Amino acid sequence: MTRPSLTIRAVRSTAVEVPMNHVLGTSRAALRAAPLLLIDVETEEGVTGHAYLFCYMRQAAPAIAAMVAAIEELVKGTRVDPEGTWKTLEKRFTLIGVQGIVRMAMAGLDVACWDALARASGKPLVQLLGAEARAIPAYNSNGLGLMPLAALAKEADELLEGGFGGVKLRLGYPTLAEDLAAVHAVRGRLPQAVALMVDYNQALPVDEALERGRALDGEGIYWIEEPIRHDDYAGAARLARELSTPIQIGENFSQPYALEEALRQEACDYVMPDLERIGGVTGWMKAAKIAAERNVPMSSHLFPEASAHLLAASRTCHWLEYVDWAAPLLQEPARVEAGRVRPSAAPGLGLDWNPEAVERYRMK
Repeated sequence: MTRPSLTIRAVRSTAVEVPMNHVLGTSRAALRAAPLLLIDVETEEGVTGHAYLFCYMRQAAPAIAAMVAAIEELVKGTRVDPEGTWKTLEKRFTLIGVQGIVRMAMAGLDVACWDALARASGKPLVQLLGAEARAIPAYNSNGLGLMPLAALAKEADELLEGGFGGVKLRLGYPTLAEDLAAVHAVRGRLPQAVALMVDYNQALPVDEALERGRALDGEGIYWIEEPIRHDDYAGAARLARELSTPIQIGENFSQPYALEEALRQEACDYVMPDLERIGGVTGWMKAAKIAAERNVPMSSHLFPEASAHLLAASRTCHWLEYVDWAAPLLQEPARVEAGRVRPSAAPGLGLDWNPEAVERYRMK
């Protein structure tokens, strides 16, 4: 397909912080608000592409915004060509490394450029990528952090609203007994057909992950996510071999090369790339091809609006992780119907900001 010809006029960023509907207590930190960086790529042709990044920490937003501004100086006046621009910037930033905030800023630019191209084409992104829109199975990841058991049970009921086919529970309590109690508290409130995923957020050493994983093997867990350090592929491969519950990793894959190496080492059963770490739309599509070649189920991490398009274009599409953190900022948030999320039918990604909300949540 011939893509529209667009020229970058400016790249803007706006830092916002949106309160979460549920406190997300993980083994690393408790999150009460989502610091996001909104990115707008304005073109000479009058089309503007949108994207957003999750900054993890409020203090990181200004640093990422500064990197976006530095990138703007390099791409202003150039053609909107996501793959070509990624290669150019990758060479430019070789010495500092395409990691951390550099990679995040590049990914934000990439996503916004793809959005601009799809908007100019008058097509949803999924169609620009050569695929057809379809409803993607979604699990609710908005809550079920580390908390007292009574609160877990109540929140489990709340997260089922929308007909989700799965929910995610954070584990990593001080003891295995507490992990199992949390699983029982949540599993007891879920219909049998609802999948329960658990996420340790890299909390455990390998030996302890094996001990806790063996205990979880009899609990009907759908997957165990990131039980150990994210880049310990040898340790993860041992877990994948010795545990019957599938191992899920991938939110920390830095570009498709990391996914490729993890699969080479058989470090997991499933993968779930993160849009801002895998390299935006460009990186995602490369990762999806690698996963398809090995027939490995591929889910998403965060960014449900864009992820719905990308999963629909991925041959081994598995689960969409649903969070509503950006919903208050959008004119048309992603909709969950019968536990599934369908890509927006609007041209682009369907990311159109609500100006009043953006101003309300703008970081001061």
